[in-house]
Amino acid sequence: MQGRTWGLRLLLLLGLRLGSQEALPPPCGSQIYCHGELLRQVQMAKLYQDDKQFVDMPLSSAPDQVLRHFRELAQTHNLSIPRQELQMFVQEHFRAVGQELQPWTPEDWRDSPQFLQKILDPRLRAWAGQLHQLWKKLGKKVKPEVFSHPEQFSLIYSRHPFIVPGGRFVEFYYWDSYWVMEGLLLSEMPETVKGMLQNFLDLVQTYGHVPNGARVYYLQRSQPPLLTLMMDRYVAHTNDTTFLRDHIETLASELDFWTKNRSISVSSGGKSYILNHYEVPYGGPRPESYSKDAELAATLLEGNRDTLLAELKASAESGWDFSSRWLVGGPNPSSLSSIRTSKLVPVDLNAFLCQAEGLMSNFYSRLGNDSEAAKYRNLRAERMAALKDVLWDEDKGVWFDYDLENEKKNLEFYPSNFAPLWAGCFSDPDDVDKALKYLEDSRILTYQYGIPTSLQKTGQQWDFPNAWAPLQDLVIRGLAKSPSAKAQEVAFQLAQNWIRTNFDVYSKKSAMYEKYDISNGGQPGGGGEYEVQEGFGWTNGVALMLLDRYGDRLSSGAQTALLAPHCLAAALLLSLLPQ
Repeated sequence: MQGRTWGLRLLLLLGLRLGSQEALPPPCGSQIYCHGELLRQVQMAKLYQDDKQFVDMPLSSAPDQVLRHFRELAQTHNLSIPRQELQMFVQEHFRAVGQELQPWTPEDWRDSPQFLQKILDPRLRAWAGQLHQLWKKLGKKVKPEVFSHPEQFSLIYSRHPFIVPGGRFVEFYYWDSYWVMEGLLLSEMPETVKGMLQNFLDLVQTYGHVPNGARVYYLQRSQPPLLTLMMDRYVAHTNDTTFLRDHIETLASELDFWTKNRSISVSSGGKSYILNHYEVPYGGPRPESYSKDAELAATLLEGNRDTLLAELKASAESGWDFSSRWLVGGPNPSSLSSIRTSKLVPVDLNAFLCQAEGLMSNFYSRLGNDSEAAKYRNLRAERMAALKDVLWDEDKGVWFDYDLENEKKNLEFYPSNFAPLWAGCFSDPDDVDKALKYLEDSRILTYQYGIPTSLQKTGQQWDFPNAWAPLQDLVIRGLAKSPSAKAQEVAFQLAQNWIRTNFDVYSKKSAMYEKYDISNGGQPGGGGEYEVQEGFGWTNGVALMLLDRYGDRLSSGAQTALLAPHCLAAALLLSLLPQ
């Protein structure tokens, strides 16, 4: 009887604490890693500096035993467990982070890949060789015990080894892995790429989509959909059509996930279009950032908390967690409590899907399935029309996110505004020159150490003064693919600036970082929810891509890099004059 009474009290207490939170389902079913009183008490006690540490710790025994012991402890202390007792409980029932993974040296890693010979600057060539070495440091393999006892881990089992971002990110992530794979292919490591691709395809077959990362607490949110592009890069490198044929339906089902769960109707000029947005209708704080989310939610009226927590997850799904991009149009655009990610139609998400639809059409043509090829060709054409009519701004000459509630574009600068150029999802060749003029008018070319993530200084990590490798790639390759000589020259200068920042910081700190502060000479980045991380998967990948593309021109020295802002236009003009 006493146990039933305690259980009833616990339910009443949770109801009072969470208010309407139970209206939305939790991020996953685990009462340890995704929701429940144990998770709440440990994370709100802040036993660890980073909430992610606790939810990454494996269990020492079965979850029902751990939960039973926790209930007994909570009952003893009338639900208010002293911090020291809670600490002892965690030490007794959980194991240290990372024990379910083992270091892995990729079997296809070889010294001196060919692309190194294209790099003429000897210092940059030596540095590129060190970046190539880093793949061995970032390789991981899941131990068999995760397969045999999955309930004791937040890590999702993967059959094949993989490359991780680095630092606190000891598991693999969805969109990070695309730029990692580009670097691996330059390093002549197609078998590693194939294994990573297979892991993603396995996730789609199991869950119907690619989760944000390989943890159960990430299960209900995805990340920018680049799986089709990963397959394209692998097949282009290996010509492995058999692998493509075996998995084409899985690629199709991943795109179906975005169609069924992330579509939104948008009206423009009297016509209605279907585009996509980020949306994660799941309740509770993000387990890996539990205390921050719970404290932020507590500042709002009870009825608004569910919405806030779902919007925070949608922002995590975008990959841009967090940014002024998702705060604009809210009641207080400088506060994270104004976040409204799902109310915006993002340029980059729709460009990625447009590109994927084009690639799927090409894949089906290659495999002899003309009807499916035509279906995806039509989907791409419909999305191209929507990008032009809803997101393109003729006055500014670039694409912008569309605000569904306020029925207008968000005219702020973000590198994602250039994603259709990168994805090849535009039909008017003049769009490149217009976008280049927009870049100049926004004074982005005056930033000597990289392209800023925004021009808003909010303290969030996806804002000024941080610069991120994948966003450099969106702009640089978007311009580099153009037939315009001027656009190509600007692309090179931007690449030179970014390589110089990466190289200079590496020269001082012997590390690559996930992001860089470009406001004061190029430093490791800051802001956001955690300390800047070393590693770093996608930064290495983008650096190798730029060193491969421009290796015969890039310089490690100051004289040709980092032209003073007023000199850049003159340099571009001179470069276009007949020699």
